[in-house]
Amino acid sequence: MSNMKDLAIRHSNNPILSPENVSPSSAEMVVECVLNPGVFIFNNKIWLLVRVAERTVQNTGEVTVPIYNEEGGLKMLKFKSNDLKLNKEDPRVINYNGTDYLTTISHLRLFYSEDGSTFHESGNLFGAGKYESYGIEDCRVSQIENTYYLSYTAVSSHGVSVGLQTTTNWTDFKRHGLILPPHNKDCALFTSKIHGKYYALHRPSSPEIGGNYLWLAESPDGLHWGNHKCIAKTRQGKFDSKRLGAGASPIKTPHGWLEIYHGATETNRYCLGALLLDLNDPSIVIARSEEPIMEPLELYEKEGFLGNVVFTNGHIVKDDEIIIYYGASDQYVCQAKFSINDILKHLT
Repeated sequence: MSNMKDLAIRHSNNPILSPENVSPSSAEMVVECVLNPGVFIFNNKIWLLVRVAERTVQNTGEVTVPIYNEEGGLKMLKFKSNDLKLNKEDPRVINYNGTDYLTTISHLRLFYSEDGSTFHESGNLFGAGKYESYGIEDCRVSQIENTYYLSYTAVSSHGVSVGLQTTTNWTDFKRHGLILPPHNKDCALFTSKIHGKYYALHRPSSPEIGGNYLWLAESPDGLHWGNHKCIAKTRQGKFDSKRLGAGASPIKTPHGWLEIYHGATETNRYCLGALLLDLNDPSIVIARSEEPIMEPLELYEKEGFLGNVVFTNGHIVKDDEIIIYYGASDQYVCQAKFSINDILKHLT
């Protein structure tokens, strides 16, 4: 455990969004967690695309599990509690007759703010189709020219993969299906092309050989991805010893692309670190944090649905300042600020 104070300046009103501030999507649902927002600017306002995780109101003697049908409507699966085919030992996942189901289901909800700290609800995006039947999670929003790219985690009985939607006006959305197959998540597109190509960070997972590492992909059109390269691995004994994955889009600085990423230990303690990637060839890592730039220190980061977690996939940049919005304890949305120069000094 490092005794270095982290570099984050936390908002005095954290958490800025809690489950009790957010209305459920229907009368049958209860909001369990609000977390991990994608962040963007539109119409001169700051917007969050927050992951809202809900569970169903439970009745005695049965277990009710929510899933989305092909049309994107909510469907309730009901199992008798005493059914021998039901295994409900894990609070997050139940298994019925060999098939896993999540006990909560996530959708994405829009919030906007004039000042960056007081937010108002404004519409939902739900999962649809067989690859999003268990919900959609942890969206990164990358604005490339006039188009917003929404890369998110799509969850179903087929696995965990990366879905993509695009929009120019936040009213009409174009679905592009899955851009990366299971098991993959934490996909963040770079906000500008490099030598005419799109680039993205992503995190395939391998439980057998390899591990949960950070990868880079390139694309001619933002839809078809290839030339995958592993650019950062877990490090024994450090804050990113078990897994690491991209935060939001890398930030272009004169010194390189600055990527704020999450790293987790074997005990699921999540911190934030930073990588500096070469401007012309982002598969080259110039520098990497030895110590976290942010770690769970406050009570709301240490206690919650999953304690000891700070996790970001959204920020806005103003000059030297990065304003990150982050999930704390997998339960709340919080805000913190960093100086780009402080992070770069910490890297070198």
